[in-house]
Amino acid sequence: MGEVLSQNEIDSLLQALSSGELDVDEMKENGDKQVKNYDFARPAKFSKEHLRTLEIIFEHYGRLLSTNLPVYLRKNIQVEVMNSEALVYSEFSSSLSDPVILGIVNFAPLQGNIILELASNLGYAIVDRMLGGAGVPLDKDRDFSEIELLIIERIMNVCTNLLREPWQNVVEIHPRLERIETNSQFAQIISPSEMIAIVTINLKLGDVEGMMNVCLPYLTLEDVMDKLNTKFWYSTMQSRDEQEYTEAIEALISKAPMPIKAILGTSSISVSDFINLQAGDIIRLDRKVDEELSVYVGSIRKFTALPGSSGNGYAVRITSVIREE
Repeated sequence: MGEVLSQNEIDSLLQALSSGELDVDEMKENGDKQVKNYDFARPAKFSKEHLRTLEIIFEHYGRLLSTNLPVYLRKNIQVEVMNSEALVYSEFSSSLSDPVILGIVNFAPLQGNIILELASNLGYAIVDRMLGGAGVPLDKDRDFSEIELLIIERIMNVCTNLLREPWQNVVEIHPRLERIETNSQFAQIISPSEMIAIVTINLKLGDVEGMMNVCLPYLTLEDVMDKLNTKFWYSTMQSRDEQEYTEAIEALISKAPMPIKAILGTSSISVSDFINLQAGDIIRLDRKVDEELSVYVGSIRKFTALPGSSGNGYAVRITSVIREE
């Protein structure tokens, strides 16, 4: 229901129209609404904010790749997130080369799978490097053998496990590499008309450069779409990092060995008496039998205690804390 004008407001409006202060045609033009085209075949399920958050997540993922893969390949790896975009799955599958390396990853506890697509030249370079070569791809592409796929599967398992940490700010995932496909026809994880988000990552293994595309179906991310925004991501990351940092410090401190000593007493004797000490001699201390002992943690006098025994060993019982911060 529109706003109801009072009689005074109506009179003022009519007076402004009659005096020319308001133009009826100008009011009509200002009242026109802009119509935005909507493609029902490609619904906008991924906003720019969603895609930007995915880029941030996979920038973290890229840093993990660049620090972990050299352990296996013994060669420097440069990783850069190029861009992210939303499109239908049929466009992604039709653009795949032959042969292609497609890692089908179970994204539990989220529903469905995602795809890690690795350029074939990177696959050949990885195989060559893992078998002791310089990491040089083939001059002409061919199908991968079973042995080569097993070698690539080992590296893809590493890439899959590294997905856990970047996604912790959004959801605790347990990714698992289900299989590797070299034919896109056997990697139909969703309907061809479903929307997906593609994150393109550029990998450089020595002199060999290629792309890794991460295919993220909307159906898989649907349950966490409200968390895919930078505000939620940064706030969760900050609180989680502070908590993890505190827990890590406490865990390290709790395992640190601390020297503790209980001093029965002190005494001063001459050097000649010390030289002539024999078994059975008695040294008089400056502390009485029923007096509390001082217990030192490192060089700090921390507790007072009474002497005693525990089993077959000597012991002290703490009676008070001296320095209690």
